[in-house]
Amino acid sequence: MKKIITAKSEKFLEKYLNNASPTGFESSGQTIWMDYIRPYVDEFIIDNYGSVAGILNPGKPYKVVIEAHADEISWFVHYITKEGFIYLRRNGGSDHMIAPSKRVNIHTDKGIVRAVFGWPAIHMRHTKEETPSMKNIFLDCGCSNKEEVEALGIHVGCVATFEDEFMVLNKNRYIGRALDNRVGGFMIAEVARLLQENKVALPFSLYIVNAVQEEVGLRGAEMIAQRIKPNVALVTDVCHDTGTPMVDKIENGDQKSGEGPVLTYGPAVQNNFLRQIIATANENKIPFQRAAVSRATGTDTDAFAYSNEGVTSALISLPLRYMHTTVEMVRKEDVESCIHLIYETLKSIKEDQDFRYLK
Repeated sequence: MKKIITAKSEKFLEKYLNNASPTGFESSGQTIWMDYIRPYVDEFIIDNYGSVAGILNPGKPYKVVIEAHADEISWFVHYITKEGFIYLRRNGGSDHMIAPSKRVNIHTDKGIVRAVFGWPAIHMRHTKEETPSMKNIFLDCGCSNKEEVEALGIHVGCVATFEDEFMVLNKNRYIGRALDNRVGGFMIAEVARLLQENKVALPFSLYIVNAVQEEVGLRGAEMIAQRIKPNVALVTDVCHDTGTPMVDKIENGDQKSGEGPVLTYGPAVQNNFLRQIIATANENKIPFQRAAVSRATGTDTDAFAYSNEGVTSALISLPLRYMHTTVEMVRKEDVESCIHLIYETLKSIKEDQDFRYLK
């Protein structure tokens, strides 16, 4: 396949990543995503919590899903001291260790309020107890007391996100705050674009799903899986690039950026469907890597697989460095290979295909 990511699609990726879409508050990101894929789908469905599906060939009895999740980790305002300092609770798997000295945006009904994670100077820290923890990290929004904070529109329950912008390193490394997993939303949007531009006629209804609330337990996927009731679900998410310092490959496996998508073996992954994806990769000379999980993939694959009496499901993962930080990093070549593999896999699925072992 020719070059997949265009200048226009890369601009969309930048806009999509720079927008904040914290868990439970994904609507602005979903609007950006819908606006981009609107020319490539026939209609949309939106559920009560904000998961979105763009549909190609609606109304067919056989239904296939390609899916990513739209939400990012963030923080909830939990307690405001009388001196005007703000303590937080996690919204998803937010990393307290990286918080000190970071800039954040607090999202209020009055608009964005900027703040910083304060932290004592190095000259003043002498004990192990002074390492970051959820008990001692705090926000400072430049106020002298609680009343000033509240006057800005900040209250318990407001959500805060890190303030970091998309960038490209060495021409082929994408860096962003929320590549987990809005890069997945980008990839499935590009699949929709390629299907439309190449006039691919699929023999089934295709649901291009961008689900909410994955970071707090796969909740959005659970809901929309019950609504769509698909026959097949192909999920894409990120996985760890274990080729960086301080990572134990014995514990975390051996997968590396630049060597292609990662295909997962595990109970939620339907083996016949996985074999078909591997065959598709080999036929199209798409590089791939392998990973194994124990009980669960930890992705929306689990939610789809165990819904509706069991849905044929598989997972295509993108190797990512520095997960749940503000400098998550992926290789452009891997992004294109993931898009290519999802696209070719869809073309390989036959009308009413039965993936069962025993018939």
